[in-house]
Amino acid sequence: MAEPAANAHQGDDTTRRDFIFIAAGAASAVGVAATVWPFIDQMNPAADTRALSTTEVDLSAVVLGQQIKVMWQGKPVFVRHRTADEIGRAQRDDFATLKDPQSDAERLVQEDGAAGRPEWIVLQASCTHLGCVPTFVEGSSFGGWFCPCHGSDYDTSGRIRRGPAPANLPPAPYVYLNETSIRIG
Repeated sequence: MAEPAANAHQGDDTTRRDFIFIAAGAASAVGVAATVWPFIDQMNPAADTRALSTTEVDLSAVVLGQQIKVMWQGKPVFVRHRTADEIGRAQRDDFATLKDPQSDAERLVQEDGAAGRPEWIVLQASCTHLGCVPTFVEGSSFGGWFCPCHGSDYDTSGRIRRGPAPANLPPAPYVYLNETSIRIG
């Protein structure tokens, strides 16, 4: 009868030992996670960077035929209020031979996939050749932006028409918040 008591005691030791191993493993896992977390957390963007992730623009301040340059994530963005002539010219140029083919309507699509308004175009303002900031030149051969550094010409939709730039000015991601404001980013 002494045997069964010894086996019962051994079963308790095994259960107690298993509990100690599980508890020690869990405590080690929590300790490793607490040690590693600061290293992982430091890879997140800084608060000043997160603050620049979006920019709201009041469109009511931009008159017809005018553009403004705003900063988004430390990069310049053009917000242009296009005239009917500029819109018509951009739509006619949809059928021109383009280095980087894209229709005017494709360049106006909002970040959420909704169609944009043709009177407003929102473009990242860095030349796709070397990153210079082009200037809008009214009456130029294509009626749009010109990069004076190396002579790239863009039309009123921001499409490359002549010069060394390999691609169109990229549209900035934006969405209309209401009739008079947009959020970039």
